[in-house]
Amino acid sequence: MAPSVWSSDWWGSAGEDERVPSVLVKVSNPIWVVGVDNPDDDDDVGGLIDGGGGRRKKSRNAKQLRWAFLLKAHRAAGCLTSLAHAAGRVAGSIRRRFASGKTDSSADSEEEEEDPKVRRRFYSFIKFCLLLAIALLAFDVAAYFTGWDFHPGGGAWLTWQRLVAADKSGFVLGMFDTAFAWWVGFRSTYIAPMLQFFSNLCVCLFLVQSADRLLQCIGWLWIRIARLKPVPKVGVVDLESGDGDGYFPMVLVQIPMCNEKEVYQQSIAAVCNLDWPKERILIQILDDSSDLVTQNLIQEEAHKWQLGGVNIKYRHRENRVGYKAGNLKSAMECSYVKDYEFVAIFDADFQPTPDFLKKTVPHFKDNEEVGLVQARWSFVNRDENVLTRLQNINLCFHFEVEQQVNGVFLNFFGFNGTAGVWRIKALKDAGGWMERTTVEDMDIAVRAHLHGWKFIFLNDVECQCELPESYEAYRKQQHRWHSGPMQLFRLCFVDVLRSKIGFWKKANLICLFFLLRKLVLPFYSFTLFCIILPMTMFVPEAELPIWVVCYIPAMLSFLSVLPSPRSFPFLIPYLLFENTMSVTKFNAMISGLLQLGSAYEWVVTKKSGRSSEGDLLALVDKEPKHQRGVSVPNLDMMALESPKRAPQKKHNRMYKKELALSVLLVTASIRSVLSAEGMHFYFLLTQGLSFLVVGLDLIGEQIE
Repeated sequence: MAPSVWSSDWWGSAGEDERVPSVLVKVSNPIWVVGVDNPDDDDDVGGLIDGGGGRRKKSRNAKQLRWAFLLKAHRAAGCLTSLAHAAGRVAGSIRRRFASGKTDSSADSEEEEEDPKVRRRFYSFIKFCLLLAIALLAFDVAAYFTGWDFHPGGGAWLTWQRLVAADKSGFVLGMFDTAFAWWVGFRSTYIAPMLQFFSNLCVCLFLVQSADRLLQCIGWLWIRIARLKPVPKVGVVDLESGDGDGYFPMVLVQIPMCNEKEVYQQSIAAVCNLDWPKERILIQILDDSSDLVTQNLIQEEAHKWQLGGVNIKYRHRENRVGYKAGNLKSAMECSYVKDYEFVAIFDADFQPTPDFLKKTVPHFKDNEEVGLVQARWSFVNRDENVLTRLQNINLCFHFEVEQQVNGVFLNFFGFNGTAGVWRIKALKDAGGWMERTTVEDMDIAVRAHLHGWKFIFLNDVECQCELPESYEAYRKQQHRWHSGPMQLFRLCFVDVLRSKIGFWKKANLICLFFLLRKLVLPFYSFTLFCIILPMTMFVPEAELPIWVVCYIPAMLSFLSVLPSPRSFPFLIPYLLFENTMSVTKFNAMISGLLQLGSAYEWVVTKKSGRSSEGDLLALVDKEPKHQRGVSVPNLDMMALESPKRAPQKKHNRMYKKELALSVLLVTASIRSVLSAEGMHFYFLLTQGLSFLVVGLDLIGEQIE
């Protein structure tokens, strides 16, 4: 290795007998070698010269110094070239996004019918904040260059006070200084107190929510340490053992689907291979598809399994009244349902393992108070792109911490709508499926809880499914998931107060389940980090402590990543992305709370079907377990006959709210430079860039 250019021996004078070593310079990109030799050096080339066990002193000449600087210049040029190339690629992507001219509003107008005035209100508020921030930035920059002090030690407020004192002594201010002095006095007297009040309010809500998350993580750690897990009172009985005394009640399996031709084969194949006596299970394919081709494909698939000996029925509705809730409600009204004791529900992209029922149904045995057994989700495409990796962090925390803690300590949690088994008596006791909200799963769970039913969550029983791979699909999914709970809260608030459950259960349901986790979380995330924080840069008299901006969010992100240790490299991107998603969640929460038109939208999450063919081939390789008296369809023929899907058309969209907020946050970061707010600058800049990435649809894949 060549000696350091900045070594302390560099400036030492060479003795008469000292020999200057050669310098070997290597540059990795492109690879070329430069050798600089001392004319008097005959023997030693480069490196250290060791004579008699001692280390000789080294010296450099002007030629070596020149080559060292050339090396550094080459490295700097290579770095600049790489940065320029990366910037060029980003600029090209941005240019293509803007050239496409397709925004979220133009796309939504094709699918949704809603008063445009209602849809524009939230965006108008963001545009107002953006224009105000740009105007204030220009005003503050002009004041800064005219000599106003913006540093935290002094500040424009103290400068204004000195100028007022000087004005009383006869000093005359210029026109611009007079206007800026008036603005400083006005914002300090009227705007700062109001902004500080909302800031303190959001910080209090932030701390309460942080404490709730910390307590949940403590409960999760205790569950792991004490190894707490639900244990059924009856063991799992192997069907092939010939034991006739096993617990095999009548089970109805339902698969609701709608125009999901990418995934129908995998779900039907997985459910038809459930390890359960054929005479004690019935599979219902509940098809709401409006596409005739998809209907025929699903019906043909069900008929194929029916010919193979599986007890399966295909049902199709002519209209989608009530969406998924209406579909399930219609299926439960069939006359033959009265013969069944339990119902298992799987969405179209879910693939239960053959032993799913054998691991879940035994928990109902001799436990008449249990109304629901919920399994956790696992994701076949969690490593597909950055978006799916970030979703995996969020959902891992939801299942392993939130659902598991609530299940162990409270016997209540929100039903996830799929991968669960219900006692049909509990469904009827709760009033059955209702079509009043877009979160029919949470609705039925709350009503069952009010009637005294208990829930069990099984963290060690997984059901494989698919995550949305495009931001468009994920955004619509999150809108439904966050507007529906607010609809439900309005509808069931009085019922909760009138119910016969205990006071603490009512308090948990209202204060924690609905208000803190469904309302407060999106409210403070958007208000505090997207509005109040950038505004405090322009009104520095209203302070936001550094621990609110940096330390507490970092701690919460760390807690969120704990259940999925492989995701620790995405800790910071997760924090930024969650703040970015707060715009969609806040908008959805307000929509549900105020009963706006978008709160009633029920959009089926788009699936890519990435795992369909792989799962069929996996079933072929594994050779499914045969039940007694069951003839299993020929999976080899199915894998060969599976239709080839046409290449999916991809397009890009621009999201106006996210783009507007990106400009707002970057503008605020520039303003923070004037006040030397270091940590605020880094947070605002990176958060603004994350909004830009999402606003230009540079995260995930966009599939139409």
